[in-house]
Amino acid sequence: MEKEQWSSRLGFILAAAGSAIGVGAIWKLPYVTGVSGGGAFFLLFILFSIFVGLPLLLAEFVIGRSTGKEAIRAYQAIAPNSNWHWIGLLGVITCFILLSFYSVIGGWIVIYFIKGLYGGLIQEGANYGQLFESTISSSWVVIGAQGAFLLITILVVAKGVQAGIERASKLMMPALFILFIVLIVRSLTLDNALEGVKFFLAPSFSSITSESILFAMGQSFFSLSVGVSVMVTYSSYLSKKESLIQPALSVVWMNLLIAMLAGLAIFPAVFSLGLEPTAGPGLLFIVLPSVFGKIVFGELFLVLFLALFLFATLTSAFSMLEIVVASLVKGKKEKRVAYSWITGILIFILGIPSALSYSVLGDFLLFEKSIFDVADFLVSNILMPIGALFISIFVPLKVKKSALKEELLRNSKVGNVFFSVWYYIMRYVVPLVIIIVFLDSLGVFK
Repeated sequence: MEKEQWSSRLGFILAAAGSAIGVGAIWKLPYVTGVSGGGAFFLLFILFSIFVGLPLLLAEFVIGRSTGKEAIRAYQAIAPNSNWHWIGLLGVITCFILLSFYSVIGGWIVIYFIKGLYGGLIQEGANYGQLFESTISSSWVVIGAQGAFLLITILVVAKGVQAGIERASKLMMPALFILFIVLIVRSLTLDNALEGVKFFLAPSFSSITSESILFAMGQSFFSLSVGVSVMVTYSSYLSKKESLIQPALSVVWMNLLIAMLAGLAIFPAVFSLGLEPTAGPGLLFIVLPSVFGKIVFGELFLVLFLALFLFATLTSAFSMLEIVVASLVKGKKEKRVAYSWITGILIFILGIPSALSYSVLGDFLLFEKSIFDVADFLVSNILMPIGALFISIFVPLKVKKSALKEELLRNSKVGNVFFSVWYYIMRYVVPLVIIIVFLDSLGVFK
């Protein structure tokens, strides 16, 4: 039976970057930065991404590529007759929950894209905050859009790795960078734009709390798709001839670059237009029409950007559905289509309460949060860090150091020093940092 593989290293990098670069960097980072203190939060996010996220990303690459198996079976192959495969199962469950509310955001983008096509977004004197609230409070429209988003995701994942995920990623990711540059140029030339740049890039450490540190760590995991074994599954399709280090570095710097571009596109416009940076999940949907409304052919550019934002969101959704489907298919390609549909429909059903969080279930709160926010918090700040902690313990404990070294340094120009630093960070720093941040967020050190 022929095993599925990426056709090239570039295809793998773009697919992995596409998994990482999506709602996490473009939608979530700006609004979480806004509610968490601006530049100081963004600096923490960068540090977590480099010193915790990157080592974890490499660890997941090693697990996946060395075994050639998806999340659950990869851990079973390394540690047979043990319970370590629960790390992979935790990742599958996390992605199942994650895609249920992530598809709701994807649905919002679908609605805005369709409205943009019909010229109904940019209006003279419009209150875009009210427009967003009225859009997401329309129950049947939101559920229908969520279903449409998942339908596209199912169709692509059902086609497989090369014909589906890789081909889509190669088209979508380069175009996203180009449109971002256009948006940033206009955003930076608005009145009072410099105040937004200062808010985003100038650290104010007095605004940092234990919760914002946890959010920064959770955001780095969310943005890099680590802690849920997505990258274990993706790297299992990578040829043994390819280096692991270069793709990992590429994914991290591309993710940080997109995060930087998103902030530079959003915050100058927020301050120029007199909006609140703490506007929450709707921030992007309020800012974009406002900015594009001030550009010649703004409606056209807005539709193009929404299309690319939708593409970036979809590439992340592909990876979430893929890890669940791959764990069920277990290498039997003939089962891929059926499991893609079954899984996608179940995720759609689970996501309906999140979709209704801003309409008929708007008054239903858990721990003073909407169902949507509870699902987001559970995934980003609890399940992902727990998964990352288990992976950081598993790799040094269960994989021989010599095997790790061989896999990590294969066809790479870096030497023993890099491996030694990575191994030390994985064995001692990463688990310690995750535990300390968790305990601090629970108020243990107060």
